[in-house]
Amino acid sequence: MGLAASKTRAAAPRREASKSRGGRPTKSAAIERDQRLIEVATRLFLDRGFDATSLDAVAEAARVSKPTVYARYGDKRGLFAAVLRREIERWLAPLSAAAEMQLGSASDISVEQRLVEIGREMLNFTCGPDAVAFSRMMTSQALNFPDVAKLGKEEGWLKAVATTARFFDHLMVQGALDVDDTTIAAEVFLDVVVGHNHRLATFGTPPEMKAAEKRMRAAIKLFLAGALGPADRVPSVAKGPQRRRPPR
Repeated sequence: MGLAASKTRAAAPRREASKSRGGRPTKSAAIERDQRLIEVATRLFLDRGFDATSLDAVAEAARVSKPTVYARYGDKRGLFAAVLRREIERWLAPLSAAAEMQLGSASDISVEQRLVEIGREMLNFTCGPDAVAFSRMMTSQALNFPDVAKLGKEEGWLKAVATTARFFDHLMVQGALDVDDTTIAAEVFLDVVVGHNHRLATFGTPPEMKAAEKRMRAAIKLFLAGALGPADRVPSVAKGPQRRRPPR
């Protein structure tokens, strides 16, 4: 009885997208299919790297037809660009959220502490394993596919700079910062706060997070020392006691 039941048990049906009357997937089914494709492709790119990942493997793992993948993304570069764009959005979300939260924070919280909170969020996602893996893939493919490098710059770096610059604009209005160009200030801030640690992680020597935060705090102090404005506009209370340089 058990043997007969096992022989007659139907195999699990292949997952198919819901079809409209014209035979094409419904809008919701197409969105669900694309999300599944991107999730599967992300996992394969992270597990195997760019070169060892094929569109055929993505189609098989996502349980969709090969013509569907080729029609949707054209080639592996197009699929990687779609994955990269989605990952960048995920990386930028904590930065945007942290900046918005700090804008709404109590006025008695110092600018330094606000920047520390933003810097901590940035360290967490820029030095994470997924961000580092995609950074390596972008670097390795930049010469062969310059449009991928352009995508990383425009969708990643420039948007991070713009988000940070908008936060600095608000600090300028509040009189908390005094800089000539908030975009340049944002570029400097991002580079000194996370650039070094992200490069170390990309090169295979991720920093210990306690040491990374210590460096971040020191970098923010140095940044603020140059972002307070010209000497004639720095409040005397901000100058504090002058420390003598120790003899050599």
